[in-house]
Parts: sequence; structure tokens; C-alpha cells
Amino acid sequence: MDDISPNFHETLLDNLYDGVYFVDRERQITFWNKAAERITGFTKAEVLGKRCADNLLRHVDDRGNPLCEGACPLSHTLRDGVLRSASVFLHHKQGHRLPVAIGVSPITDSGQNIIGAVEIFRDDSATIAALEHLKELEDLAYLDGLTRIANRAYLETFVVGKFNELQRLGWSFGVIFLDVDRFKLVNDTFGHQAGDVVLKMVAKTLLKNCRSFDLVGRWGGEEFVCVVSKLKDADQIIDIADRLRVLVESAWVSLADSSLHVTISLGATLARIQDTPETLIHRADELMYQSKAAGRNRLTYK
Repeated sequence: MDDISPNFHETLLDNLYDGVYFVDRERQITFWNKAAERITGFTKAEVLGKRCADNLLRHVDDRGNPLCEGACPLSHTLRDGVLRSASVFLHHKQGHRLPVAIGVSPITDSGQNIIGAVEIFRDDSATIAALEHLKELEDLAYLDGLTRIANRAYLETFVVGKFNELQRLGWSFGVIFLDVDRFKLVNDTFGHQAGDVVLKMVAKTLLKNCRSFDLVGRWGGEEFVCVVSKLKDADQIIDIADRLRVLVESAWVSLADSSLHVTISLGATLARIQDTPETLIHRADELMYQSKAAGRNRLTYK
């Protein structure tokens, strides 16, 4: 054991698959491993000495409520020393929201006084499945060139398949139609390059927070469609759609001297036996426009 390098523990933590970071009593980050860099996009140099609330991870819950101040598991553990775990959504450096499973433990000195805390977190999205699906779409020319998610052609094909399942097997599904609010204003104010970054951020937030058996794709322009499978009832598609809404609302992209936030308006509906793919998409689209007319950043279901 005498031959162990003094950097042994740091090297060990750097080789873990899970992200790991330490904070002191003031919640300043004192350690940040390589997996934390990979998962969040933030380098060690960018985070050491800062607090996670300092425009970095900015965790929110599945309703979009910020956790970094009042409801932060890390700050609670710093106060009472209790181990905690939770499923939350962090802010990736590229702007999108990413689901992560976290565990928090206190760090104590020889007198059992709490001197900091450690958080371990992992990407909770179906990363491997998503990568395989991405390759499949790319091979079939079904990938949107800008956002790197399914394009309209693949969405249309996928919906036809879902109708076959509905008619033959009775498997329920639904469609959520989403549109970025005031997107023309984004382009006019910040330029088309910033608009492209916003579309990528929205696409990744949707992709990372849909279930592995659902499909999200770009319909065209600033419009997206999510095809939701294996639904128990209408409440489930409403919950999924509203969760996507609040996660986009809580995400942002960083510009030179500001942060750019956008919202989305949504229309959601379940497929009916008498529907065709065209009538289903049209109904979801019309419901989305009702959300726009009602003030934007909201969901309309029928």
C-alpha cells in the first residue's frame, strides 16, 4: 500500500462511468470528475470554485420547479447529513435539459462534523438505445440534418405503423404537436445562427426526456411532433406533454452576453379508430394553435 500514488483516489474517481462532484459547506465545487464533464458538457476548469446554482447545472424537478435554492437535495444533506437520492433534470452546457438520477452523501471530518457533500449522478435517458436509433435513422435518410432527430418523412411512416397496431391489436397511442413560441422574433433579434442553436436545444430537450419507446421528430421549421405509445389513458399523454413544456421553458442557451429562453405551445390528442394519419396530425396541429391563441406556453388537449 505504500506505493499507492497520492493521486490514486482522484484517478479512481475520474475513471468512473458516473459523474461525481464534491462541494464544501458553501456549496462551492471542489472536485469534478471526467464523467461529470462528459455528461454535463462543463469542463473542470469551468466549474471548480463555483456553485452549481451559478448558471451551471440548475437542477429542476419534472414540473420545472428550480431546486438549487429551497429544495436542493445537496443543501439538505449539508444541513442534516442524511443520504438522499432523486430523479432531477440538469441544465446541459448546450442548453437542453437532461434527466439524471442523483445520490448525495455528506463528507465529514474526524470529529463527524459535516464539511461538504458528494453528489454522484448518471444520465437517466436511454442513451445507448438513442444512439442506435440515431444510426438507423441516418442510414435510412430519415434524420433531420439540423437537429439530428427524426425528420417528417420518418414521423409519417411511424404514425402509419402505429395505426396498424391500433386497428389490429388495439394498442392506444397519441400525438403531441409542438411549436416554438415567437421563433421569428428570435431569428430577427439574435440572428438565424442563434435560431438554429435554439432549435437544437429544444430538440435535445424533447429527445432526452421522451420515453425510449416514444418518437420525437422535427415536423418542419420550428414545429416538432412527439408520437406517444403505450398509453393507459388521456391523463398520461397530458402529463407527458406538460412535462416537456416545463422542461423546455426551464432550459436556455447561452449567448455572448445573455441567456436566451424560449417556450413551446402544444396540442395533444389520442388516436381514434376512425382517424387517418392526416386527420390525427391535423387535429393535434389545430389544438396547438388553440394554445397559441390562448396565450402561448400551454397545452391544449382534446
